[in-house]
Amino acid sequence: MDTSQKITHVLDRLTLGARPGDRANVQRQGVDAYIQSQLNPANAVRPNSLARRLNSFETLSLSPVELFQQYSPGQKPTDAQRQAARTRQVQIVQDALQARVRSALENEHQLQEVMTDFWFNHFNVFVGKGLTKLWVGVYEKDAIRPHALGKFRQLVSASAKHPAMSFYLDNWRNTDPNSPRARGPYRGLNENYARELMELHTMGVDGGYTQADVESLTRILTGWGLARTREASADGSGFVFEPARHDSSNKTFLGQRISGGGIEEGERAIDLLVKHPSTARHISYKLAEYFVTDSPPEGLVSRLADRFLSTDGDIRAVLASLFASDEFWDDAHYQLKFKTPYQYLMSMARATGLSSPGENIVRRLIGAMGQLGMPLYRCRTPDGYAQVESAWLNADAMLQRLNFAGMVANLNRENRPNAAALKETLGESFSAQTLSVVAESPPRMRPSLLLGSPEMMYR
Repeated sequence: MDTSQKITHVLDRLTLGARPGDRANVQRQGVDAYIQSQLNPANAVRPNSLARRLNSFETLSLSPVELFQQYSPGQKPTDAQRQAARTRQVQIVQDALQARVRSALENEHQLQEVMTDFWFNHFNVFVGKGLTKLWVGVYEKDAIRPHALGKFRQLVSASAKHPAMSFYLDNWRNTDPNSPRARGPYRGLNENYARELMELHTMGVDGGYTQADVESLTRILTGWGLARTREASADGSGFVFEPARHDSSNKTFLGQRISGGGIEEGERAIDLLVKHPSTARHISYKLAEYFVTDSPPEGLVSRLADRFLSTDGDIRAVLASLFASDEFWDDAHYQLKFKTPYQYLMSMARATGLSSPGENIVRRLIGAMGQLGMPLYRCRTPDGYAQVESAWLNADAMLQRLNFAGMVANLNRENRPNAAALKETLGESFSAQTLSVVAESPPRMRPSLLLGSPEMMYR
């Protein structure tokens, strides 16, 4: 790639889309320096307008226990109490949605936004399942975002103990059937979370574990429960280990003996999972698939897996190796990753320079994601939304994207972009055919045509 293409490439892959001025900024810094600044946002300071807005979302400042106490319907609620609780819970979800979209549009440390989306999708929870809606915002804020460029072990542990994940995949019910607490909602073993922890979060479906490993991990994680009061969870995290529901017998997991005990059994099991070669490969494949190509080269995946293992799952180090690889810079992969609906809408909004949008504008973007088949926080299955072209490229979806291109082009009413400004922001990414069609169209239509062009669908 030449320098202009490299700038386009890093802005396509390390951000949710170029904003006006981004190309000049990368040109000034140099591509390598820009990548390093995105990998190491230690001194990150959010724009004042964004910080103020995020701080205004009161539900995101509450702990999981406080959210349960203030927003759940309570025990044996009346129909009126249940309806009132549902109304209050809508605000929690709206705060989470508004915070995500505003951060995606305005945060200068875009790689953190990209990785927050990547890891939430990897450790997916569905907001539509019962009490999960109480905690989806703080799940992203506390379990995902802080560790998006940290150690993989931290992500696994934080998600495992968070009430959003515990409720979504039913581990809060997981109880030794021979324990005195095996009654009511705690009727016995529940394999849901243990299975997905291995199949999706760590080792992968072909990672080499057995059904016996699933059963052992299920028993290891008995008693990892939900705390709904300050008395049960002094730190307000909503996590509690309940020895009375735990199977404290000796177990064998992934060929290793796990001595019977308490919560340390689960910590030992997580250590084994995150250090397993299958986990290194599974995570490396997904990162290469996301940042390079839908069918990543075996050599790249192997090198990233080696880096994952040698750095004890350091996400920043693995990404640094990926961004320095020949495969990442191979022009055979240039602008050939099809954007998901989320990526497409965010890239259009960012390209138009949309800044500090009103609540209604953000709602329109959120609604568009739903209409394009990718509503935020509403993927029902634990495997999250697919990140490959085959999942999103079809005739109906393309028609809808063209319609939304016109909507997004007109969202920034105070500073509506023209075609020349968009071309400057997006670089030399448009084909001669697209530029010809745009040039022959009325000026008012040109921004929409650029945003709805075939080239805009890819990154």
